Amino acid sequence: MSIERILHQGAPTPRGPYSSAVRAGDFIFVSGLGPVGEDDKYSFGDVQHETRLTLTNLAKILADCGAALEDVVKCSVFLRDVSEFPKMNEVYTEFFGAIKPARTTVEAKFFQAAMRVEIDAVAYKPR
Repeated sequence: MSIERILHQGAPTPRGPYSSAVRAGDFIFVSGLGPVGEDDKYSFGDVQHETRLTLTNLAKILADCGAALEDVVKCSVFLRDVSEFPKMNEVYTEFFGAIKPARTTVEAKFFQAAMRVEIDAVAYKPR
């Protein structure tokens, strides 16, 4: 099994010593993503705006890996305030709908105090 580290063009530049995604065999591990806009700068707003932007970037990274949201088997969602879960979940449902990957959602503090959401994912896409 080979391991391929992917730095996606057109999605957020990693903010540290990590890859946007790593393909290990038929699995794709996408690093945690926050609300970063087309200009590669944070775009803070309400939790719905941040979730939509984060999942849009997730879809771009997966596409660069030859996969799609339909291939996601697991997501981890980190919320600054768990009371915003219903609003995050509305947008999450727009992207995943009937796909329904396994998911964990937890409340967390972020290094960017204004950030409301971060999401990582694991996809399965045979080559």
